[in-house]
Amino acid sequence: MKKNYFFKTSLLMIPTMAFLLMSNSGGKSGAFSGSPGDGGTSCTACHNGGNFGASVAITHNIPDTGYLLDTNYDVTVTGSSSAAAHGFQMTAEKVSDNSKIGTLIAGSTSSLTNGNANITHTNSSNNSWSFQWKSPTTDQGRVTFFGALVAANGNGTTSGDQVVTGDSGQISSLSIAEAKRLDFEMYPNPAVTELSIQLPSGANEALVEFYDTMGRLSLSKKITISNPHINVSPLSSGIYLLKVLSEDKIGSQKFIKE
Repeated sequence: MKKNYFFKTSLLMIPTMAFLLMSNSGGKSGAFSGSPGDGGTSCTACHNGGNFGASVAITHNIPDTGYLLDTNYDVTVTGSSSAAAHGFQMTAEKVSDNSKIGTLIAGSTSSLTNGNANITHTNSSNNSWSFQWKSPTTDQGRVTFFGALVAANGNGTTSGDQVVTGDSGQISSLSIAEAKRLDFEMYPNPAVTELSIQLPSGANEALVEFYDTMGRLSLSKKITISNPHINVSPLSSGIYLLKVLSEDKIGSQKFIKE
């Protein structure tokens, strides 16, 4: 009778164990990025005991000059280790108070969790996952991406695995305080050969700078109220951050070169 009881109990546990294993291989729900806003919690409570020389890198295409408001950027989490399988969770937090900032947009190998505040893997056979982060529509200051990586031995349990954490470092915002903001118009946008800048009243001249998506200065040109035209032919086709500096004020917009 006792053998039959244990047999039935084992049968009942199989779906539960299978669900747990599938949940881990298909991502971790909740908040386990290791970030300050997540209380420093990662997956070490379950996954531990292993050592695969693991490390995690969080990369992105936000320029060194900072992110624009209401703009989508590519983010990639990459794990390096000798483990058989990998998983991750990442979040974006405001530097000033560790609150969540912007919007995470899942890719083909990732999904959202924790009320869409964190992002995790859907396939543990990968060691690199790409998705997007959309910057906030209002100025909220600097942001940091925090992530936790699980390097798993693939034995179907959480024992013998290694967990490491990492972050992107602080990323600045290109938003400008209202007192220092320079409002300007530019046309046409997109442009092929020539771009014109219309300065606001009181601004007679300005320095115009074009930065590529890597934050590198691609073109710099001085304009005046009487000669507001810029030859953009030397620029390669693509998206640029255009900055206009006049006296102690600065303005920025996205420019597309066709």
